[in-house]
Amino acid sequence: SICYEIGCSTGTLTLELAAHHKNKPEAHFIGVDIEEDMIRKSCSKLNQVKGLNVSFLAEDVTQLEMDQADLIVCYYTIQFINTSVRQKLIDKLYSKLNWGGALLLFEKVHGADARFQDILSALYSDYKIRQGYSADEIIAKSRSLKGVLEPFSTQGNLDMLKRAGFVDINTVQKYLCFEGFLAIK
Repeated sequence: SICYEIGCSTGTLTLELAAHHKNKPEAHFIGVDIEEDMIRKSCSKLNQVKGLNVSFLAEDVTQLEMDQADLIVCYYTIQFINTSVRQKLIDKLYSKLNWGGALLLFEKVHGADARFQDILSALYSDYKIRQGYSADEIIAKSRSLKGVLEPFSTQGNLDMLKRAGFVDINTVQKYLCFEGFLAIK
């Protein structure tokens, strides 16, 4: 069995998944990130643990030759993929899943319309203030993501998954403008 984490960053989730399944030596966990610095940090973490069947790849997932997998996790990653190639990537991930395999997709989502988007944005800003972030920090973060982070709405994500071929899709987590989908092939 193969499990991919697309956009693994420093490898924390990939390593946690592998540790959770360490009694299954046939399971192989592969973390993929386009940023080489992130992969170096992932490998450094991996070197501190023993007995995990994990590898990390510094690759662009849109170009990566993937093996068939039982699980693919995209944890707040697809929203950073250019919208012009996003559907093609989801199609690719669907094609690389074994029958019965699952895609776990977590994304920031837009509100269904401008009114709901304004409500979600205000609630999320209030949350950040309660967490101790200053107004300047909140604005700076928002500006740094402008043109880089392009979230879809809930319906946009569902439509993209359905166009790829997924029929069985369920929301498994939802908090304000963050949503997790489980899609099974």
